[in-house]
Amino acid sequence: MTDKKAKKAAQRATSNVFTMFEQKQVQEFKEAFGLMDQDRDGSISLDDLKEVYSSLGKAPKESDLKQMLEETGGPVNFTKLLTLFGDRLNG
Repeated sequence: MTDKKAKKAAQRATSNVFTMFEQKQVQEFKEAFGLMDQDRDGSISLDDLKEVYSSLGKAPKESDLKQMLEETGGPVNFTKLLTLFGDRLNG
């Protein structure tokens, strides 16, 4: 696939994810994302996950947190988070 075709395919996938949810749901996910993005850099990283779990009084193994991120392919931005929820909800 050429770079131009790959960019168009990625753009279509991104735009479609927002149609999977009602606007209210997107806003709720955005609020949840804001709580998880502890350093406010636009993505949920390993350190963000550690801080979120710590604030909940939990201390998961770092290997478990790394595994979570590996399943997503790395740090999670908002669009990726929506895509993950959409994929989980749709099978």
